[in-house]
Amino acid sequence: MMCALCAAELDHCHGTLIVHPNGDVECMEPDCTDLDAVRHEFTIDCLTVEGGCPCAVIPAEALLHAS
Repeated sequence: MMCALCAAELDHCHGTLIVHPNGDVECMEPDCTDLDAVRHEFTIDCLTVEGGCPCAVIPAEALLHAS
Protein backbone atom coordinates (compact mmCIF):
# COMPACT_ATOMS: atom_id res chain seq x y z
CA MET A 1 0.00 0.00 0.00
CA MET A 2 1.30 3.45 -0.90
CA CYS A 3 0.68 6.87 0.61
CA ALA A 4 -1.87 8.75 -1.52
CA LEU A 5 0.31 11.89 -1.52
CA CYS A 6 3.33 9.85 -2.65
CA ALA A 7 1.26 8.19 -5.37
CA ALA A 8 0.12 11.63 -6.59
CA GLU A 9 3.75 12.83 -6.45
CA LEU A 10 2.78 15.76 -4.19
CA ASP A 11 5.42 17.44 -2.05
CA HIS A 12 4.87 16.38 1.57
CA CYS A 13 6.55 14.98 4.67
CA HIS A 14 5.60 11.89 6.65
CA GLY A 15 7.09 13.35 9.84
CA THR A 16 5.32 15.25 12.60
CA LEU A 17 5.98 18.99 12.85
CA ILE A 18 6.73 20.16 16.41
CA VAL A 19 5.94 23.79 17.26
CA HIS A 20 7.79 25.48 20.13
CA PRO A 21 6.45 28.40 22.25
CA ASN A 22 8.88 30.85 20.63
CA GLY A 23 7.58 29.93 17.15
CA ASP A 24 10.48 27.67 16.17
CA VAL A 25 9.50 24.44 14.42
CA GLU A 26 11.22 21.13 13.86
CA CYS A 27 10.25 17.89 12.20
CA MET A 28 10.60 14.44 13.69
CA GLU A 29 11.65 13.14 10.27
CA PRO A 30 15.46 13.53 10.16
CA ASP A 31 15.59 14.05 6.38
CA CYS A 32 12.94 16.82 6.33
CA THR A 33 14.35 20.10 5.04
CA ASP A 34 11.16 22.13 4.43
CA LEU A 35 9.40 22.94 7.70
CA ASP A 36 6.30 24.50 6.14
CA ALA A 37 3.21 23.36 8.05
CA VAL A 38 1.26 22.60 4.86
CA ARG A 39 3.74 19.82 4.02
CA HIS A 40 3.01 18.00 7.30
CA GLU A 41 -0.15 16.05 8.04
CA PHE A 42 0.52 16.16 11.78
CA THR A 43 1.50 19.21 13.82
CA ILE A 44 1.86 19.13 17.61
CA ASP A 45 2.86 21.50 20.38
CA CYS A 46 6.22 20.65 21.99
CA LEU A 47 4.48 20.34 25.36
CA THR A 48 2.91 17.10 24.11
CA VAL A 49 6.20 15.42 23.14
CA GLU A 50 6.83 12.29 25.21
CA GLY A 51 9.39 13.11 27.87
CA GLY A 52 8.72 16.82 27.47
CA CYS A 53 10.68 19.47 25.69
CA PRO A 54 13.43 21.43 27.46
CA CYS A 55 12.06 24.73 26.15
CA ALA A 56 8.66 24.01 27.72
CA VAL A 57 10.03 23.58 31.24
CA ILE A 58 8.99 26.46 33.50
CA PRO A 59 11.84 27.56 35.79
CA ALA A 60 11.08 26.98 39.50
CA GLU A 61 11.56 30.67 40.36
CA ALA A 62 8.91 31.64 37.78
CA LEU A 63 6.45 29.35 39.55
CA LEU A 64 7.29 30.95 42.89
CA HIS A 65 6.56 34.43 41.55
CA ALA A 66 3.32 33.33 39.87
CA SER A 67 1.44 32.86 43.14
